[in-house]
Amino acid sequence: MSLIELDTVSFAYPGHAPVLDGASLSLGPGERLSLTGPNGAGKSTLLRVIMGLLRPDAGRVRVFGQERRDEADFHEVRRRVGLVFQDPDDQLFCPTVVEDVAFGPLNLGKSREEARAIVDDVLTRLDLMHLRDRITHRLSGGEKRLVTLATVLAMTPEVLLLDEPTNALDEENEARLIAILNTLPQAILLVSHDAGFRAQVAPRAVRLRQGVLTSEPRPA
Repeated sequence: MSLIELDTVSFAYPGHAPVLDGASLSLGPGERLSLTGPNGAGKSTLLRVIMGLLRPDAGRVRVFGQERRDEADFHEVRRRVGLVFQDPDDQLFCPTVVEDVAFGPLNLGKSREEARAIVDDVLTRLDLMHLRDRITHRLSGGEKRLVTLATVLAMTPEVLLLDEPTNALDEENEARLIAILNTLPQAILLVSHDAGFRAQVAPRAVRLRQGVLTSEPRPA
């Protein structure tokens, strides 16, 4: 069974030509898939459609075997699918790192003690414990990027959607991110302009161009 399935999905922003025009995609358990295409092709839009943040004009969105149409249908999706936004500042809004990472587990009904334990576990696994009590807005761009991943992993998602996760990362932190992602069991849908990163994390790719998705050959 596919975890995520888009069937001929179309979407246009008001007053503009469609950015998705019959796009179809399937992501199975444990699968890693890169989504490529030129700037403005609609890659981030497609991720937002999967999460129910944007509603398609036509086509079907199925997640975990169920068609998702209304806002209520996507509540479960957002609990089980983790989206790492392209801009960390869209995702980090608490005063400190520990509060940001604990926010998701607390919203899932965890006690404060349970949430703190999850925070410490996730930050330890990502080698980010030194950032635990830092003020979030004072972090570097690369540090914010890694903390956003921590906030998502704290929710124990079954699928990860990653939108340009190497933005603002230096070579050392990019290597750390690759190592982290390659230990994870989750299915991953990756948007990245970094061909080397894609090759190491999600070598199978589909290309979004003129609103439709086509398979790309695997890199040699």
